[in-house]
Amino acid sequence: MKKSIILYLLLIAVVSCQAQDKQETRQPARHVGGPCEGCEALHEYGGKKLSPTDTLPDFRPDAKSKLKLTGTVYLPDGKTPAPDVILYIYHTDSTGIYPTRGDEKGWARRHGYLRGWIRTGPDGRYTFYTTRPGTYPSRNEPAHIHVTVKEPDKNEYYLDDFLFEDDPLLTPQVRRERPERGGSGIVSLQGQGDLLVANRDIILGLHIPDYHPQR
Repeated sequence: MKKSIILYLLLIAVVSCQAQDKQETRQPARHVGGPCEGCEALHEYGGKKLSPTDTLPDFRPDAKSKLKLTGTVYLPDGKTPAPDVILYIYHTDSTGIYPTRGDEKGWARRHGYLRGWIRTGPDGRYTFYTTRPGTYPSRNEPAHIHVTVKEPDKNEYYLDDFLFEDDPLLTPQVRRERPERGGSGIVSLQGQGDLLVANRDIILGLHIPDYHPQR
């Protein structure tokens, strides 16, 4: 009886160690990007199978200011497409608020339901179909779309928001203060049928704190 108990305890210890080792191997190789409040929302896609394209809830045939955000995610060399990268976006509705339905959990209670996720394929391409956001009712900053990125071997970190070139609140001062994390997020809109199309390429690690180790 005692031998059985001892063997059972040893088995539990081995399984526990293996689980811990497995968990540790899932941890990012190193932390980059500095503090990032709410970046963990990137992991809230649940059981959804991510692909290079996502359509946000309010993108409907009769929606106004339908928006297509697209581009390529590149490795730090700025030339090689980056596969298996997750992008998470969220933004306001046309009135400048983050809309909720009342049953939200986690960060959706603050980010609202206008949010989406993609995972890049071998070509690094991504596309979001959504609607153009409005500026906050206070009009204290330009309309924007938040974006967070997760590389396979690093923690999640935020990039420069998408801003719109034709936004009257996009002042010279706002432009100067942009850190251009991942490259410029200021996009020009082009008409394509009933769509507004914005192209933005992203370079991983560009202007991201602690991304490139000190030599």
